[in-house]
Amino acid sequence: MKTIRLLACLLALLPALPAWSHSQCTSSLRLSSIPEKRLEIQQRDFQPLIRLLGEGLGIPVQMVPAGSYAGAIDAVVSGGVDLAMLGPAAYLLARQRDPHIEAFATPTLAQGHFTPAGAYYHALLVVRADRDVQTLADLRGARVALSDPASTSGSVIPNLEFPTAVGRPLQRFFAGQLYTGSHEKALDALLDGKVEAAFVSSPRADDYLRRGLISTRSLRVLWRSQPIPNDPLVFSSGLCGELRQRIRALLLGDSPQLAAFLHAQQASGLAPVGQAAYHALEQTLINPRR
Repeated sequence: MKTIRLLACLLALLPALPAWSHSQCTSSLRLSSIPEKRLEIQQRDFQPLIRLLGEGLGIPVQMVPAGSYAGAIDAVVSGGVDLAMLGPAAYLLARQRDPHIEAFATPTLAQGHFTPAGAYYHALLVVRADRDVQTLADLRGARVALSDPASTSGSVIPNLEFPTAVGRPLQRFFAGQLYTGSHEKALDALLDGKVEAAFVSSPRADDYLRRGLISTRSLRVLWRSQPIPNDPLVFSSGLCGELRQRIRALLLGDSPQLAAFLHAQQASGLAPVGQAAYHALEQTLINPRR
């Protein structure tokens, strides 16, 4: 699949919605995130952040669940939410529709078994270590799980980079592709034997390890992408400058509630970030290597 067709398909999933053209303060704050985990786990993981923002801002904070990456993008673009954690590609897709969406913070990841410490992570192609799959060639004609068409590490980067490793597009190398909706469900499909391989983000694999759902010997990594900048926290274009400033101060500061949120993200802190951090990825999406 040519990348221009891939991007066209992604954009087709995101119907044009009117972006707010003015900035306004609000008496409540709505927060969302791409569905990287099961809804109940994601809601639990974000509770410390919700409490921190609510107490620090003195206004109610509501978590608005997104059923898909496209849903999270739509919510930010339309002003349905004020603040969101998006994947890098989801952020760039949202910004194509509204250039005033602002990335302002990103997790600094702690060292994991699958993920290096710092500002980057990887897309991984993993298989069960108890199966006789040792090389990429062993997967030709197999079934593979992906997360969501707009997921950076669960679809976009695999479609861009993996064909170089095997000499053919993803859909011609694998016999079947299963989009599960999240990295967790992709890992579950692999562990349950519904597919022979899965493309997942390295932090989500580390999360399964941290939660005791796998051991260090459960998965074999057969392919690893180039480094990908970490997920950004973004403001919708309609959120007023005063609240942006106060949210920055809360999230780039230090508090026990922030520490609890960071622990759930396998992160050691939040660092300031801007559009420049995603420029190289944006150029890769626009001008892919042939």
